[in-house]
Amino acid sequence: MSKNGKKDFTRVLGMKDVMALAIGAMIGWGWIVLSGTWINTAGSLGAILAFLIGGIMILFVGLTYSELTAAMPECGGEHVFSYRALGRNASFICTWAMILGYISVVAFEAVALPTVVEYIIPSYVKGYLYTVSGYDVHLTWLLVGIVSSIIITIVNYIGVKPAAFLQKVLTLIIASIGIVFVTGSVFRGNVENIQPLFIDAGKGVLSVAIMTPFMFVGFDVIPQAAAEIDIGFKKLGRILIFSVILGILWYILIIFGVSFALNQAEISASELVSADAMKKVYFNSDIAANVMIIAGIGGILTSWNSFYIGGSRAIYAMAESGMLPKFLAKLHPKYKTPTNAIILIGIISTISPFFGKHMLNWLSNAGGFTIVIAYFMVALSFLVLRYKEPDMPRPYKIKAGKPVGIIAILLSLGMGVLYLPGSPSALAWPHEWIILLLWTLLGIVFYAWAKLSYKEKAYSPKVIFEESNN
Repeated sequence: MSKNGKKDFTRVLGMKDVMALAIGAMIGWGWIVLSGTWINTAGSLGAILAFLIGGIMILFVGLTYSELTAAMPECGGEHVFSYRALGRNASFICTWAMILGYISVVAFEAVALPTVVEYIIPSYVKGYLYTVSGYDVHLTWLLVGIVSSIIITIVNYIGVKPAAFLQKVLTLIIASIGIVFVTGSVFRGNVENIQPLFIDAGKGVLSVAIMTPFMFVGFDVIPQAAAEIDIGFKKLGRILIFSVILGILWYILIIFGVSFALNQAEISASELVSADAMKKVYFNSDIAANVMIIAGIGGILTSWNSFYIGGSRAIYAMAESGMLPKFLAKLHPKYKTPTNAIILIGIISTISPFFGKHMLNWLSNAGGFTIVIAYFMVALSFLVLRYKEPDMPRPYKIKAGKPVGIIAILLSLGMGVLYLPGSPSALAWPHEWIILLLWTLLGIVFYAWAKLSYKEKAYSPKVIFEESNN
């Protein structure tokens, strides 16, 4: 075991586990509740174009991730890459930004689950408590979010292998139901329903495009859990890219299926568009709608589960490097999980339903922005390491690496500009900017706390990686 404890992680995840973690994280729940929003904002073809734009950026960024993950397969992902390439301060910014992306997904799912239960059992919402931004929060709705959050926390606390098994089963169920839906839409949908192709021209496309990083985030769980993956490093890089391609195809096919199944008026009148689309293409069957909702619940759980894994490993890696307080670097002696980091995420997840349903949009946009920041810094790290360490062992070395790195940087910057004031798709004041401000202040507090609490020199990820191969 190394001095810093990195080798306490055990490599127990196989290829199927890794694929399920990444794909299950990316498909999540957003396609059930937000597909109508995408189509009504940009039009059927506009929404597809928006996901292609976001997908191209993610694909180029994913190429940089694939090489770096195979070269540095240790816990921490972005943290390890950016520390080695850019140094301590830049690594803190990169990893802290990505952690908000992870935690925003976890909190998103804690709000999404009681919302989807409300669709299946409308009468379950009882006990009015208060109103947040026009949404009435009820006791039973709140309890579903809290209890489910606690259960997911426990699953991740007792080990990555049980969590990965749950992920495989649920991802298979979601994929099967998705294929059934798209097939039904092709044969029973109406091509006239796809009108209008575009809404609000470029503004509509850009407004949907800024949501895509939040939807695609998930492939980067692979590098976060790399210390627990037991497959060849070259194969690891290939799996990462393959998972990104599948994620892009999934969202495009879902938008296509909904657009063929429902016309604009039906989409506007629906609360859960994908479920209503499934219902219509299968002879207006409520059973078909509930089957789609089962897929949605599965998506909530797979995404929730994956980002507990990714977020907790990122927090653990930062604490190991002296960037967060020491107690967050604790590994459970039996389960080999970063228990305190998992508990911290669990607390945030459990609190989020108290803020009501509108947290869904606030979190997806604020978290999407910080995800793009992290992607930019990973792409920059990739390019810097190609110049600084050309001889670094790269089991999975992508072709035309430097042009790919430059394109990934430019695409990330371009996507990031869309969130800024002055853009037609800028983040909304006050809620989304307040989330970013509070996260920044919390990072400053944690960073200062870590500086004071570490009495001995912390290890850099580069040293950690070198030790782990000795």
